[in-house]
Amino acid sequence: MSQLRLLPFRLGPQAMRLLATRDIPMFSGHRMSSGPPTTVPSSRSGVSSSYMEEMYFAWLENPQSVHKSWDSFFQKASKEASLGPAQPQPPAVIHEIRPSVSSCTKTSKLVEDHLAVQSLIRAYQIRGHHVAQLDPLGILDADLDSFVPSDLITHRHHVLHDQEVDRRTCVPMNHLWPDQAPYTVCNSSLSEYGVLGFELGYAMASPNALVLWEAQFGDFHNTAQCVIDQFISTGQAKWVRHNGIVLLLPHGMEGMGPEHSSARPERFLQMSNDDSDAYPVFTEDFEVSQLYDCNWIVVNCSTPASYFHVLRRQILLPFRKPLIVFTPKSLLRHPDAKSSFDQMVSGTSFQRMIPEDGPAAQSPGQVQRLIFCTGKVYYDLVKERSSQGLEEQVAITRLEQISPFPFDLIMREAEKYSGAELVWCQEEHKNMGYYDYISPRFMTLLGRSRPIWYVGRDPAAAPATGNKNAHFVSLRKFLDTAFNLKAFEGKTF
Repeated sequence: MSQLRLLPFRLGPQAMRLLATRDIPMFSGHRMSSGPPTTVPSSRSGVSSSYMEEMYFAWLENPQSVHKSWDSFFQKASKEASLGPAQPQPPAVIHEIRPSVSSCTKTSKLVEDHLAVQSLIRAYQIRGHHVAQLDPLGILDADLDSFVPSDLITHRHHVLHDQEVDRRTCVPMNHLWPDQAPYTVCNSSLSEYGVLGFELGYAMASPNALVLWEAQFGDFHNTAQCVIDQFISTGQAKWVRHNGIVLLLPHGMEGMGPEHSSARPERFLQMSNDDSDAYPVFTEDFEVSQLYDCNWIVVNCSTPASYFHVLRRQILLPFRKPLIVFTPKSLLRHPDAKSSFDQMVSGTSFQRMIPEDGPAAQSPGQVQRLIFCTGKVYYDLVKERSSQGLEEQVAITRLEQISPFPFDLIMREAEKYSGAELVWCQEEHKNMGYYDYISPRFMTLLGRSRPIWYVGRDPAAAPATGNKNAHFVSLRKFLDTAFNLKAFEGKTF
């Protein structure tokens, strides 16, 4: 059990002078002695020697700077130090439930109240953990009743009663159609490592459940990287276990700073097991065979229909693969990020790639540049193309599924615009995002006969800037390049 540290401590000048003279009584085991500081074992009450000494030095400096329980303890200890009896026990920490203090003095009453509050807090922590059913093996059950005051056990019944009431609350998502699967929303503590591990185990034990773990921002999965590396990315190859867990990682450069922008898609793509140098064999079941062979699926959904279908496909697949979903938060409010219900009815499905469907698609021979992209940058590109009046000269195609790489669809699009310059545009920095993943696959697919030029932010150490002005300046810079049809003239690859 970790030790409780109430306040940070720093030696004052008076204590330093006393320490230098070596005339102050110091703790040594369970006795008071004089001499320099030494390493002291923890006391039976759970207070570490270092913490005890900190409180002691603070008390020497100013008795009023410590709690009165410590003041009373040190006064008594100082009086007994010269007599050599066993050291009195220091004030108990949270986990000890003390009986009533025999003394009726005001100081003793404060000590008793102080210890009671500490016991109450600790009891709430343990009991709350139990009520949340975070101990499925029942490891804590044996000690709980002896640990928690009886009045808290009654409070636990109230909590359970409240939970029963909550279960009777109407949840509209559970009443969409007869015989539907149950829908549950669970909130959890801010511990990505622990919670993702729990959800991974839940998804493994319940393969027919659609289990989704969402980070508040995609960046926050970094504290769960161990679970991702050890169990999700390598789950099938290393542990011979299929798992259909879904990671929802909000991602997008929106000028919100380096900790609230990037879900690090480059990390997930780097750990994808498809070979960038292997030319694919296109068969009738190419799409599903790709999904079967991959270690996980990485998508960046730009429309509600795309998001709907990728989740639907996830549960309808005859096998289980982890699904990594990048979803920009700004598209929740974007007026153009919308889908008709006609795109989500029977007969529709997930589009791994959404091709150009505007004027450029009607006259592909006139298209001078074909831009491939993924995610919310598509909407920035469409807006800029419209403002420059280049709808017929520039086609924009977006990849909804990045890994496994949709070789078949990319080939079809590249052949359609055979005379166009190929560009990959991303809002992430060049050493991040998707470019290092898609570039060699384009080269393999095209036989290195045509380059795929990069348009995006320059390489950087941090994934994003927290300065709004700098964010928009860099956005303006790469959008200008994306629609400068002479930007790559004379360059070789």
